[in-house]
Amino acid sequence: MSISSDARLSAPSALRNRDPILDVLAAVLPPAGLVLEIASGSGEHVTHFARHLPHLAFQPSDPAAEARASVAAHVAAEGLANVRAPLALDAAVADWPVGPAAAIVCINMIHISPWPSTLGLMAGAGARLPVGGPLVLYGPYLRDGVETAPGNRAFDESLRRRDPAWGLRRLKDVAAAAEKHGLALERVVEMPANNLTVVFRKSA
Repeated sequence: MSISSDARLSAPSALRNRDPILDVLAAVLPPAGLVLEIASGSGEHVTHFARHLPHLAFQPSDPAAEARASVAAHVAAEGLANVRAPLALDAAVADWPVGPAAAIVCINMIHISPWPSTLGLMAGAGARLPVGGPLVLYGPYLRDGVETAPGNRAFDESLRRRDPAWGLRRLKDVAAAAEKHGLALERVVEMPANNLTVVFRKSA
């Protein structure tokens, strides 16, 4: 991730994957309401989505002050009126500083965080989404019966060297955690570079 002359951070991967993710979001997000983004990072995703989905309001969040400053700087540079100020939010902490959301999006967090962050994400999403509301995840996953790409195996090893609590998660484990909070797996979309977009819906 590179740093511009102001507070804006830049992640090359965000520039590569934002359009494929946007295509899925355009198909699964509701026609109106608040979209909460967990782990907004540089802010390049939320600004891109907000620009192309002006009928929705977006609430970015990140536990890191540097990331929140980057989000705010990107939003200001774009002049976007449908993106709220970023919140300090750690998915693993039960007391999220935000109320109900029509949809929740989380990109590239689950494999770069301890497992309790995923459990917290599912609990928080289950408590805030309405019936039918989507939780949309993006990133690399391990799937039973599907050979893991060599690049993903190497990525998993590098993550675990950086932090033993990190690493690619088994999709069935993520789905099981979601199900405990009323989130049913709706679809899995194959994405470029051996990633997946995974869509859950809040069930009745």
